[in-house]
Amino acid sequence: MTSIRDAAQARGTTTSSNGGGAQQPPSAAGGQQPGTDVAKRDNSARGLIEQYSSDFATVLPSHIKPATWVRVAQGALKKGKKVRVKAPSGEWVERFELEVAAQNNPAAFLSALLDAARQGLEPGTDQYYLTPRKVKGELEILGVRGYQGEIEMMYRAGAVASVIVEVVRERDTFVWTPGRVDPQRRWEGPQERPFHEVDWFADDRGGLRGVYAYAVMKSGSTSKVVVLNRKQVEAARDVSPGSQSEYSPWVKWEEAMWLKTAAHHLHKWVPTSAEYLETMARAAGTAAGAAQAERARALGVASPPLRSEVELGANPNYNGDQVFDAEIVDEADVPPPGVDPQSGEMVDPREPDDQFFADLEAGR
Repeated sequence: MTSIRDAAQARGTTTSSNGGGAQQPPSAAGGQQPGTDVAKRDNSARGLIEQYSSDFATVLPSHIKPATWVRVAQGALKKGKKVRVKAPSGEWVERFELEVAAQNNPAAFLSALLDAARQGLEPGTDQYYLTPRKVKGELEILGVRGYQGEIEMMYRAGAVASVIVEVVRERDTFVWTPGRVDPQRRWEGPQERPFHEVDWFADDRGGLRGVYAYAVMKSGSTSKVVVLNRKQVEAARDVSPGSQSEYSPWVKWEEAMWLKTAAHHLHKWVPTSAEYLETMARAAGTAAGAAQAERARALGVASPPLRSEVELGANPNYNGDQVFDAEIVDEADVPPPGVDPQSGEMVDPREPDDQFFADLEAGR
């Protein structure tokens, strides 16, 4: 199968710089006789998404419906402002920026969608931005993971109960002194999480001053708290490609990019992949196996078998079983009906028992 990138690059050679993307008609390219029906391929940006939908479905995580993801991607092309471009017919028409950018460079467009699909994020949303940028005077699409995408990946790993990411403005009250006991009792005991007091109904909270992020783990503990001031956020912005462009999310959605920067720094301290689940599964299996072995040693018998309830990849437990969760099968349990408790053999209910033959021999 031709890869998305190769096919898109080949298609890009037939795409005009004004976003029309018209190919030679069959009659001109292959000598097609007039009057013969020819299936026309949809070379629009929307058509490209549909054409490579199976490729996206291959890399999407299993919890995401490919059809829904494709519709979201197609709908994203209709967002943003419109620009005037020259159609193949020669007339000027209005089209959305993202449509024009996708048509100018299909390879960059499909690569951005593939990147979003691999991460299981919705393109054209706060999870994953599709932003137009100018390269050599022409619009192209750049994919950028948004702050909600950063948070989504933390939740997906299964380690966190909640993620808090907030900007701090000039008129907010913000205190972060780890371990400090507050005499005003604004928090209980040594400080573990930032104190942030906001007047949500104020007409003006002032300009952006800083941003912070932390996660509350399912165990109840708090992750490392990330706190960034304006200078640190602007340093991250300055190394971002095209951050000063009018099309950059740093220009269009400044507060969202501050949130994204803090969430991105939090990634170092919070599990964000399935490796966490695999590690926990392995630990659970090992603990279960160790508990069985200890019980067996105490009883002086062989380790009882484990009955696997959920298998999860290569996560061997203490006994080498492929298990995620397990329970001990007590060999002393009462056997089910129809099983001889001593021999373990199935008993035919139609067959007379031993007492019947004993009575027969005694003449009863």
